[in-house]
Amino acid sequence: MKFILDSKFFFKIYSSTAEFPDNWDIIANKNIFLKSAYLVILEIAAPKNMSCNFIGIFKNDILVGIGLSQFIDLNMLELFGERDKSIKTSVRNFIFKKLSSNVLFMGNNMLTGKNAYAFSDEINEIQCLKILKLALTAIKANLKSKGNKVHITTFKDFNTEGVKHFSIPEFKNQFRFSPQPNMIFKIDRNWKTDQDYINALTKKYRDQYKRARKKAEGIIKRKMNLEDIITHEDTIYDLYFHIAKNAPFNTFFLTKNHFRVLKKQLKDQFLFYGYFLDGKLIGFNTLVKNGEVMDTYFLGYDDSIQREKMLYLNMLYDMIAYSINKGFKEIIFGRTALEIKNSVGAIPHETFAFMEHSNKLINNKLVCIFHYLEPQSTWPQRNPFKG
Repeated sequence: MKFILDSKFFFKIYSSTAEFPDNWDIIANKNIFLKSAYLVILEIAAPKNMSCNFIGIFKNDILVGIGLSQFIDLNMLELFGERDKSIKTSVRNFIFKKLSSNVLFMGNNMLTGKNAYAFSDEINEIQCLKILKLALTAIKANLKSKGNKVHITTFKDFNTEGVKHFSIPEFKNQFRFSPQPNMIFKIDRNWKTDQDYINALTKKYRDQYKRARKKAEGIIKRKMNLEDIITHEDTIYDLYFHIAKNAPFNTFFLTKNHFRVLKKQLKDQFLFYGYFLDGKLIGFNTLVKNGEVMDTYFLGYDDSIQREKMLYLNMLYDMIAYSINKGFKEIIFGRTALEIKNSVGAIPHETFAFMEHSNKLINNKLVCIFHYLEPQSTWPQRNPFKG
């Protein structure tokens, strides 16, 4: 679909990566999650309740900007998460089902970080945002024509600097909110090996490291290729799903073939590590190389063994060790398990998003509704490093 804006600009909405213009990946150069190799995964192995559209912004017939939108239908989920069983959680789930079940994201709801759009020097960020806002309006109209009325539109995730670009009339009705922070591990430029990281820890956290490694004795970590992933696919999914369904809230669940498709598409840029005990797969973690940044992806584990073996903490140490040894500058740990990630050296970074409800009355009350449903968690931030 092509939408002409003026004599210079127009945008196109694509439902398939096969339709992309040739220079799409040039615009997406710095972000693997906007490149066609990754976006194909969203076509063929996205969660069942998710559909994606891809936006191309053109200036004088030349592609100057790209964007990703995701439509999520929460009515297709049998559960949002089983961990919390309070009345408040039941009320929250009812509200999402009845009033906010159809959500349109500008960005990637499967990831943490700014993965919504990219653009060239031929357009500035404010121009890009204005056009993407119009593109979402067009996508909403198309969804409505198919019987899917969008309740909420959301632009996610932006840092303090990125928020400044939203101070324009097009976003005056948007509710700005701050979800859980993104935990980012900055790698000291003087660290050349993981031993440098260990040496930088205070005694308390060096002891924690030693204790975790001691607990993990007997577990064999193995880098798994595509054939390994396919062989263990059922167990992998069971391990993932156990963790996912016990999260406090979920808007999607991965398909069983997601990891094999990811490996086929991203090849060596996607890392899959299995953890085995007595020959049995008991856990896994995944990483995506994104330029000089390492993005942590999904993981899974046998919860009973994880407690005994401190498996999750050992996974964090393994991710840190690999990233240091391979020369990455930082690790994106996302916005779950904040306190344990802080204990290994990750620091919380505030992120922002913008939300608008299609019902004006509800939209005016979003600030009250949001803070009731998702209160900010508090936890003691610590510094595990010397000095």
